[in-house]
Amino acid sequence: MLKLKNVSKFYYSKGVIASGFSKVNLELDMGEFVVITGESGSGKSTLLNVLSGLDTYEEGEMYINGEETSHYNETDFEEYRRKYVGNIFQNFNLVNSYTVYQNVELALILNGENKKDVKGRILDIIQKVGLSDFVNTKCSKLSGGQKQRVAIARALAKETPIIVADEPTGNLDSKSAEEVVKLLSEISKDKLVIIVTHNLEQVEKYATRLIKMHDGKVLEDKILKKPEIEDKDESRTFADITVSNRFRLGRRNAFNIPAKFVLIFAVFLFISFAVAGTYSSFEKAAYEESIFGFSEFFNDTSDKRIVINKQDKSAITAEEFAKIEAIDNVSRIAKDDTLVDYTMPISDDEYWYYFYGNFTDVKELKDNLTAGRMPENSNEIVLEGSENDYYLSHDLEEIMKKNFYIENYDANGERDTSKPLKIVGVILREGNNGSDKFYVGEEILEQLRLDAAMSANNVKSLFEGQYYHSDASDPNFRITPNKNVPKGEAYVSGMLNDYTQSGRAVGKEIVISADSIYSHDSMTVKIAKTYNKSNLKNLTGVEFKESGEGAIYVNEEDYNNLINKGIFQSSVYVKDAKKLDSTLESLKEMGFNVLPMRDSLSKEGAELVQVISMMKTFMLAVLIVALFFISYFIIRIVLKSRNAYYTTLRTLGASRKISKQLLDIELFLIATIGYAVFMAVMCLVYTGVINQTFVVELANYLSVTSYIILYLIIIAMSYMISHRFSRKLFKDSVMNTYREEV
Repeated sequence: MLKLKNVSKFYYSKGVIASGFSKVNLELDMGEFVVITGESGSGKSTLLNVLSGLDTYEEGEMYINGEETSHYNETDFEEYRRKYVGNIFQNFNLVNSYTVYQNVELALILNGENKKDVKGRILDIIQKVGLSDFVNTKCSKLSGGQKQRVAIARALAKETPIIVADEPTGNLDSKSAEEVVKLLSEISKDKLVIIVTHNLEQVEKYATRLIKMHDGKVLEDKILKKPEIEDKDESRTFADITVSNRFRLGRRNAFNIPAKFVLIFAVFLFISFAVAGTYSSFEKAAYEESIFGFSEFFNDTSDKRIVINKQDKSAITAEEFAKIEAIDNVSRIAKDDTLVDYTMPISDDEYWYYFYGNFTDVKELKDNLTAGRMPENSNEIVLEGSENDYYLSHDLEEIMKKNFYIENYDANGERDTSKPLKIVGVILREGNNGSDKFYVGEEILEQLRLDAAMSANNVKSLFEGQYYHSDASDPNFRITPNKNVPKGEAYVSGMLNDYTQSGRAVGKEIVISADSIYSHDSMTVKIAKTYNKSNLKNLTGVEFKESGEGAIYVNEEDYNNLINKGIFQSSVYVKDAKKLDSTLESLKEMGFNVLPMRDSLSKEGAELVQVISMMKTFMLAVLIVALFFISYFIIRIVLKSRNAYYTTLRTLGASRKISKQLLDIELFLIATIGYAVFMAVMCLVYTGVINQTFVVELANYLSVTSYIILYLIIIAMSYMISHRFSRKLFKDSVMNTYREEV
């Protein structure tokens, strides 16, 4: 049946090779009840894993019914486990959220059996192991001995010629252990039963063969008694799980753990609203801009604004600014105009109040306040918004009591709440046109300029001869300023050790470069320390989160010197737009390129619609990508608790492909339910049950086609999340998947 000829198993970890067992020679036949024993670390469990196809071997040859297996890949071993092996584990490896019946049924339907054809067989097997009174009881409510009986019943249901058991009595009391061993002995009459145990006394009277191991070698191989072999027709056909059973299992998995369902459902519901809201907002913007004209690049399209830069692309000096200010028609200069077109949202703690607009120097505030007072502290601001804004007109007093936060995110992927803003004054303007304005002090403006400069630069790192981008494509190279890091040094994740040949990143150098349309510069930092979960806060003061684990922390001053290289573009505002042409000529004579906003507007027509459509598509794509990574991160955490489940499927005969399809179906169903709830809410909007003005207005820009496209996006994201998770979960042998976290 099974033959091992000079078979060896080795493990490789962190440059160290360890031997599981070495040069083992065995022949095992039907009818034998084989007991493998030995001290901890002797290699007995490793040998059992190789015999059962849960793990690979590196040397020698294993024969299955005379067939060599050294050329087997993981797919071949999956087929071997499916047709030949039933596993019984010390920790049972049952699906605790399934009933006894469902656990046994799982082994059958994964191998192509029909639901209606297996009920009688399942009940017979459950009766055989003495659990008829617990058919519909969830395994989470069973005792250890009962769980082990379920594991045996599941192994029997596969009707394989080989049963392997790793410490099947390790977690049982003496009475339960005796019953389990006796049952295994009875099974061995027409099968090959192999068990690993520390307790030889419990099994010796039933065993037909005893194999003792020590230090990875077979120390003794003794026949205790002649096997009692019962002839049995083992002919059986195998097929893939039926399509209907795939959907049945996927549906069961979607709902069997309520907490998991609720969390994943909430993620897909959020995605539905986020994508729909963004899509609708762009549709509304496209409509409004098609009426009044649209600029693809600029937010402030005032006819009094002129954007300038120098013809030689160099920085604008203080002397040149002074000459510009001396021009008669010049009203003011936004010297560093990165914030003029840099719109950002602010919101309160609960995301209940939300405003979106430009940050402007409080010194430019000339209008009379509608309510409140002028700022006195660095965190105090004045908000300018439309008089038709519901929250400003109804909840003004409540808004001025709350803390607001700029929608920035720290290295951990968390919203930065370290610098709360207080709205102390409000200006209400007539009409709906234009975004909000936030009048703030220089301290806030300086930080926002740095953020804007970062987004305008292409930042990448050269490490060990390889370039990496400081964005989501290379998550281990996100450049982040930190005041605790000394100048010229960097603190990096311990994961960067894997990027080096030596396995040690400390002492290595990283060349960080920043490129924009105006400048190029780089700096070299030396890796001084590596961080992990336990020491990150001590090194940087930042709480450890998995989403921020890849950040490279550098000195704040080094970071600022790299990103801020001077002022290359400014905006000049004129007093009288009618005299704009003469002002343009004066600026040209001073060596500036000029772009008046009146010339930047695309007018109403087919070309504008096309541009807006392209912009909408791009922004939606960016949003979807961002939502994908956020959603994957959350769902991955939830699904990590399911590693054992999907690995158990593989031990029962499911291929990686089938296991992935079951996960596909599970996420597809939850995503569809999330979208259905979203559609129910939108129906309430259309029927007038929900009549909030803003929501109703956005709903008006969503068509039937929009909803269809949105659903396809949701389903595509569920598939991509499943594919990404499955690729990591099923990348290796079954045993390696058990050992590693996804």
